[in-house]
Amino acid sequence: MDKIDKNLLALLRINARLSTSELARRLGISRSTVQSRLKRLENRKVISAYTVQYGREYEGKLIRAHVLLQVSQKLTGKAYVILKKMPEITSLYAISGEYDLIAIVTAESTEELSRLLDDIANLAGIERTNSSVILETKFARGMSYYQD
Repeated sequence: MDKIDKNLLALLRINARLSTSELARRLGISRSTVQSRLKRLENRKVISAYTVQYGREYEGKLIRAHVLLQVSQKLTGKAYVILKKMPEITSLYAISGEYDLIAIVTAESTEELSRLLDDIANLAGIERTNSSVILETKFARGMSYYQD
């Protein structure tokens, strides 16, 4: 990956909806060159998706929590499949220690968060949970939260 590819990716991270013409203008290359580079980056699995990033106002109203999950080893696969289908879970990580997974969840209200936490705790294979509500994001590197 060369400097142009890196700059192309940086522009797309800021706004994945930029047109190929706008990308070409900002990079100082032709539109066809942008298209071929995008195709190559997609084929090499450097770019796997183009996604939506919430606006600061909407994002600021959301309630986030970290949910530690202790999972029955026999039902780990089943629990993972169900958790993956829950759109409120924005990411799921396998971790070491007393718990097996940590889920990052998002809700629009405390009531919705409470329901979601109950739903997760009642899933087959989930033996124990421990939740922490995120009160404030001080900074987040490499994440979409509050980028301009």
